Amino acid sequence: MLKGRIIKGIAGFYYVKSGETVYRCKARGIFKERGIKPAVGDLVEVEVIEGNDDSLITEILPRKNCFVRPFIANVDCFVIVAAVVRPAPILPVIDRFLVMAAKADTDVIFCINKCDLASENGSRGQKKAAETRDELLQIYSPIYPAVCLQKDSEEGLDTLTGLIKGKTVALAGASGVGKSTILNRLIPHAWMETGQISEKSQRGKHTTRHSELFALDASSETMIFDTPGFTSFDILEAEEDELQHLYPDIARYIGKCRYDNCRHMAEPDCKVKEAVENGLIHPKRYESYKQLMEEIRK
Repeated sequence: MLKGRIIKGIAGFYYVKSGETVYRCKARGIFKERGIKPAVGDLVEVEVIEGNDDSLITEILPRKNCFVRPFIANVDCFVIVAAVVRPAPILPVIDRFLVMAAKADTDVIFCINKCDLASENGSRGQKKAAETRDELLQIYSPIYPAVCLQKDSEEGLDTLTGLIKGKTVALAGASGVGKSTILNRLIPHAWMETGQISEKSQRGKHTTRHSELFALDASSETMIFDTPGFTSFDILEAEEDELQHLYPDIARYIGKCRYDNCRHMAEPDCKVKEAVENGLIHPKRYESYKQLMEEIRK
């Protein structure tokens, strides 16, 4: 018996890394009977069977968290990726990912990609990209650790590597923001296929076909998921009474409003609305909160 982590699952086989060795495994039939399925990222116990090419997963250890789409487990940190252009950032979409990360009790790093397209002295398009970058930093850097990356420069990459050190990390963001490209740069040996932006839709073409977990390098404890999901959500998985707790900039005012059950929407004497008026919460962040709250209520 040995312990390891599932780093890949394909066609009913699970690849478990224990030490320097990767074992191809099947799962015990009892898991299927109980409606339990091993996930990439799971910590498991494995029985190595003499004379058999495949080992057997006998136990799935307790999970820190687990996600359905994509089906991965035990994420320590999310890198939420937005691009300054192509595709242009949409705050409620970004905030969906941030709410997901907060609900799963993970760390968050906010990553602004394609910053080399933002030049103050360039064309009109470059100026717009620079304004978008600066606004994203203004909104999110007071709340989360933030890093800017450039397509053709290593600037910012060392900062990101330092922020994720020793953690099991997943990248999330809208299609086309450059998640697979960032993964390629962090872990060149992953050799991920990157997609080209569709000229018509200005959205990325999804290229990752299965979830896999890569080590930053041979001696590193930093692990990074590459997944075919975390690009969009049909349903916001949060309740009306918990949404305010998942916005750190709003959560600090909980209990300070006139009403104990204040949702910070139309209620009088609301400290959150007062903070927006006083510039302590960014207005666009508050508008995003209201939009998601209305979505939950519907």
